[in-house]
Amino acid sequence: MAYFDPGSVIWNLESTNKLDAIREIIRNARVFEEHERLETEEFTRIVIARERLQSTGFGHGVAVAHGRTDQVDEPVIALGISQEGIDYDSYDGRPVHLLFIIANHPERQMDYLQLLSTLVLMVRDELFRRELLDCTDASAAEQRLCGVFSKLIERQRLRAVKRTA
Repeated sequence: MAYFDPGSVIWNLESTNKLDAIREIIRNARVFEEHERLETEEFTRIVIARERLQSTGFGHGVAVAHGRTDQVDEPVIALGISQEGIDYDSYDGRPVHLLFIIANHPERQMDYLQLLSTLVLMVRDELFRRELLDCTDASAAEQRLCGVFSKLIERQRLRAVKRTA
């Protein structure tokens, strides 16, 4: 499974509050649009309802909004990048600059958890976050994300294989 293909990053989000930013990413990310079964209006409602329960802004300028839907078979992920920052009600009170949105099938929770742990590992690195924000366009960010994410996923798979061997 490939992540962060062309159309997965929305560059220079215009929205400055979290609900508008979520709507903007889902509406504009081709990765969501290209899924024939994914009804984006319904998915947007699911993500916003989840976000109203508890903020997914976990600090350091990063949030990972998500929603479960049987309209996708495998996790689908997009990223919105905001240079200005999004008022997100994050745990640290700081604005969000990197807003990931994940669509996941309810029965594929392990896939979601692996994806989430990989994202968290990736964005804990301040230098990596800065590199993403310093990219010049969506394509450069997608390439950077894809390279790092793929390496981390493979490293996690190898560790899992070693533990079961």
